[in-house]
Amino acid sequence: MQEFVDIGRGRVARRVYGLDQVDIVPSRRTRSSHDVDTTWKIDAYDFDIPVMAHPTDAVVTPEFAIEFGKLGGLPVINAEGLWGRAADLDAALREVAEAARRSLFGEVSSSDASSAATAPFTVDSGEANQVLQRLHAQPLDQDLLLERLSLVRDSGVRFAVRVSPQHAADLAPVLIKSGLDMLVIQGTLVSAEHVHRDGEPLNLKEFIGSLDVPVIAGGVVDYTTAMHMMRTGAAGVIVGSGDTTNTASLGIDVPMATAIADAAAARRDYLDETGGRYVHVIADSELLTSGQVAKAIACGADAVALGAPLSAAESAGAPEWYWPAVAGHPKAPRGVVSYTGDYGTLPLEELLFGPTANPYGVQNIVGALRRSMAKCGYTDLKSFQKVDLVVR
Repeated sequence: MQEFVDIGRGRVARRVYGLDQVDIVPSRRTRSSHDVDTTWKIDAYDFDIPVMAHPTDAVVTPEFAIEFGKLGGLPVINAEGLWGRAADLDAALREVAEAARRSLFGEVSSSDASSAATAPFTVDSGEANQVLQRLHAQPLDQDLLLERLSLVRDSGVRFAVRVSPQHAADLAPVLIKSGLDMLVIQGTLVSAEHVHRDGEPLNLKEFIGSLDVPVIAGGVVDYTTAMHMMRTGAAGVIVGSGDTTNTASLGIDVPMATAIADAAAARRDYLDETGGRYVHVIADSELLTSGQVAKAIACGADAVALGAPLSAAESAGAPEWYWPAVAGHPKAPRGVVSYTGDYGTLPLEELLFGPTANPYGVQNIVGALRRSMAKCGYTDLKSFQKVDLVVR
């Protein structure tokens, strides 16, 4: 039953919950984590782990995408990011990281930055956002973008490419011809019909129906929008905006436990409405620890999109630094450049699967998910969505 509270005369608000307010209750037999299956199957594709990479240049370079795909995840490349704008991608990423380092730590060296940090995720004051805006103001070179996409395609891994709703109609046909496996249409918040003054509305149902590849679309934060998105024919719906400052800049947010549960309810009702069409729910927000990943799936997500945790990988675009895809927006950036290097960097495989001596849930992310499922007696992701939950 939903709970509503008065927040003033004539104004009522619904009580909602974040992942840190929800805990998983082990109420069945326990199992060995070796017996747990974390396979994620969406459309015609199977992935060994239920993890997408958030489409940020801070993490996803061609090298990272190939490695992440080979380890069983779904790399997502930002078509409107720096892959097609910066001839020297590594230098551009270093420029962003150096601007953030100067802003946060002065002229502190990279090796000393962690001792200067005061919080696990320390954020830049905005200097690095200005660098991102300048880099993103460069024209998009489609040939350069396609050349870099070909490196990932030729490696044989499955990958997806992200476009914004504003540019989906122009970019998607070119990207699909390049050989991608899935298209991600993602904005801060996305509706089934994106209306803008300078052009025709993008009707996602018509647009998705015209494409030859499966589409993941979002973000959404409530039942109604999730249901509308599912009715477009999307194979998956992203829950959450994936940014870090949406509440501060727009005043818009719904805590993730409630947002995921609402989208999962829409998935169930849409399944009944269509007589069996299942749409995947993918949680993409500030998921920072393996415990939050487990809680997201327990609340109803089929998979998660990770950003900041993957910035600890040695192969990340800007190791120890993170910013969401929307941080470079030319007028209203919704995300900051964060320092994430308190625990150092490590190989991506260890970050995902361990072993680790770190007790804070920021390493061995998939291994910890397997253990959480095993402690509750579940052997697959779908059944783990039925685990008991409590609210703090």
